Amino acid sequence: MSLQKIIGNMFKPKYASAISLYDKELDQIGLSLKGEIDQVFGRSLAIRALDSGSDNAAEIELNNLSTPYYDVERFGISFVASPRHADVIIITGAVTLNMAEAVRKTYHAMPQPGWVVAVGDDACGTGLLNDSFAVLGGADRILPVAFKIPGNPPTPTEIMRGLLAFMTLVRRQKRTKA
Repeated sequence: MSLQKIIGNMFKPKYASAISLYDKELDQIGLSLKGEIDQVFGRSLAIRALDSGSDNAAEIELNNLSTPYYDVERFGISFVASPRHADVIIITGAVTLNMAEAVRKTYHAMPQPGWVVAVGDDACGTGLLNDSFAVLGGADRILPVAFKIPGNPPTPTEIMRGLLAFMTLVRRQKRTKA
């Protein structure tokens, strides 16, 4: 990079690209998800996020779901602080040896029936860290994973699409049992 470009980058005004404040696809997914949640639970869906040894990439995307842009609470999804209040545990990261017992205790603290959803390639068992000496592998090595949302990391919209597919699956299973 030339000196002129460097100086230009330092002193020229910076313009951000235009930001769209409305995402039609996001709203369609969210409204479909809200409909599925209402049919399965008749109330909102409570999710407990569990990090079993990740690089925090998937957690950042999960946190984005609570920002004003995505605002998933308007679609009936809330993140709870305790597994005792959760319907679903979303697990991120490959399960490390040091976190295995905490992961099991968190799962057993969740009221049943409860579900486990693996988010991200490491939790799904296909990540880079799964062959490490300190890692047991994906979440399905120690928990009954009901659904997987792959990606490294999946975007908030992909997570919502995955949750929609998961809720549709749960509704169909519930209908089959009835």
